[in-house]
Amino acid sequence: MCHPMRPGTLLRLLFVAYCLEAGLFLVMVPWSPMWDRTLLRLPLLPALRFALFHPLGRACLSGFGLVHLIWGIDDLDALWPRRRPSAGAPV
Repeated sequence: MCHPMRPGTLLRLLFVAYCLEAGLFLVMVPWSPMWDRTLLRLPLLPALRFALFHPLGRACLSGFGLVHLIWGIDDLDALWPRRRPSAGAPV
């Protein structure tokens, strides 16, 4: 028997997917050579360019990505069905 998915569940799954993808991107990309090549091609203000190339700026973006990962994992955990122990079963 197929059970239809509630719209709220689908939206939560899409939000989890967004959080996990954005989190992985923000954790990994600021430390890759692609980050440097991309920033060199963009017309940025010198102060913004300095902040995005600086290790502290990269760490801030990675920390923001880590927050997204934790948030996505927490929401995914909330969607996971839990088994409840029966009345006479040991805990």
